[in-house]
Amino acid sequence: MSVPEDEERLLPLAQRWPRASKFLLSGCAATVAELATFPLDLTKTRLQMQGEAALARLGDGARESAPYRGMVRTALGIVQEEGFLKLWQGVTPAIYRHVVYSGGRMVTYEHLREVVFGKSEDKHYPLWKSVIGGMMAGVVGQFLANPTDLVKVQMQMEGKRKLEGKPLRFRGVHHAFAKILSEGGIRGLWAGWVPNIQRAALVNMGDLTTYDTVKHYLVLNTPLEDNITTHGLSSLCSGLVASILGTPADVIKSRIMNQPRDKQGRGLLYKSSTDCLIQAVQGEGFMSLYKGFLPSWLRMVTSGFSFVFVFFVLKLLLICKYFPLSLLVFSMALPPNHNSFSFFISFFVFFLPLLRVLLPFLVE
Repeated sequence: MSVPEDEERLLPLAQRWPRASKFLLSGCAATVAELATFPLDLTKTRLQMQGEAALARLGDGARESAPYRGMVRTALGIVQEEGFLKLWQGVTPAIYRHVVYSGGRMVTYEHLREVVFGKSEDKHYPLWKSVIGGMMAGVVGQFLANPTDLVKVQMQMEGKRKLEGKPLRFRGVHHAFAKILSEGGIRGLWAGWVPNIQRAALVNMGDLTTYDTVKHYLVLNTPLEDNITTHGLSSLCSGLVASILGTPADVIKSRIMNQPRDKQGRGLLYKSSTDCLIQAVQGEGFMSLYKGFLPSWLRMVTSGFSFVFVFFVLKLLLICKYFPLSLLVFSMALPPNHNSFSFFISFFVFFLPLLRVLLPFLVE
């Protein structure tokens, strides 16, 4: 074995396989952030469905019978009427989504930034490149993750269906995937993909570009260094911009994904995202497109803080030779009384340490 190969083996995993490590760390950090902020996401989805004007065409009385409630009252209503753990209903497909979406998005964005576009001579990444790279990375990641997003939205609305006396659509996550596939085929799993990737493009354009721009400004014009504080402030600004840009498309996406369908899997309320947009504005007003804005923004901000913090912690653990033991201790601190938490613990305890052991042999 040559001397350079011996020296390479002594490097931390994050330096030997930067892209693989980035994907792994991004997926894990996004999973933790999703678990921490999922009640906000559930509340956002319920708010987006309230007062849906298109339901009147089907003779559904839910629009008139259910009073409009804000973010706090909606969250408290879920706890009082359905139970505290129902705040995490649909979190399992959300975790599946983030493993695919967040990891793939960051790896794609890093690849575009470092390889395809490249930095300027002064090592600064131009804004226009951030815009294009962010949008492309978001579109690719969201398109791949659309089936999990579809299942997540529908499972988030199951509690409301039960309160309205309607039959539940699914027995669990895997049954949901199987049922959607059997009724609509492969195409049915990508229902709502057009507004979904539109939302992803807008959110990533606002999120990644604002994040890079604010962080670059803070590092150059303030005493702050490139650390967790700088990342946190950048996330605060980027979350606001991303919510303003992406909430209308998010409302359209959620309503298309949750609409009732016929036996062939075709929607009964909306023919397209444009039709959904027109019906929402005509029947409920323009501001209906911003239903769920507040929990959406709060979730992006808190998720951004959680993601950055966990990403840095896991990056340090990845360098540490006691990485498997550290993950075991970390995962044991999580509540074990829910299927999604059990999945998360299993993911940390078994998959990540195993990957750390096998990765050197797989890449040789």
